[in-house]
Amino acid sequence: MPRLILLNKPYGVICQFRPDGVHPTLKDYVPLPGVYPAGRLDTDSEGLVILTDDGWLQHRIADPRHKLPKTYWVQVEGIPDEAALERLRRGVRLRDFVTRPAQVVRMEEPAALWPRDPPIRQRRYIPVSWLAITLREGKNRQVRRMTAAVGHPTLRLVRWSIGKWTLAGLAPGQWRELPPPFRSRRRVE
Repeated sequence: MPRLILLNKPYGVICQFRPDGVHPTLKDYVPLPGVYPAGRLDTDSEGLVILTDDGWLQHRIADPRHKLPKTYWVQVEGIPDEAALERLRRGVRLRDFVTRPAQVVRMEEPAALWPRDPPIRQRRYIPVSWLAITLREGKNRQVRRMTAAVGHPTLRLVRWSIGKWTLAGLAPGQWRELPPPFRSRRRVE
């Protein structure tokens, strides 16, 4: 049976097992051989990474054609007005593509959120706010590029969920194994 691991990836960890000589890697947190991330999360982002040892399951989780929603808690600079939120919801023209429509809601700072290490630099006269952004695609640095395009750069990005899986109960660096959600198509020899 395939393995399914949920990891709360800390800030500054590179989303691969091979060392790059600069950052800690997934291997520093998940000492299991043969598992790989189903998708990526930038080094300067935190939150849910799903790992599996099954290529078919990995593809099923990561491929945008399967439209698994990914929800991000996003701290942005400033307070977006309704026009900025609507642009995010409709889709934002970036340099190389137009994003698909997204679900975007304002939220309070999440109570379940841990302090970031290192902390976000606070600016005395610039307010910050939090958004929950749910996407069904995942291009390189997409959320950061979207919020910047509407005039509210991302300060902190935490992936809270992928599909039905969430970070609930996982501190940074912690992981847990779950049964896979469906049978793999991996051949049994």
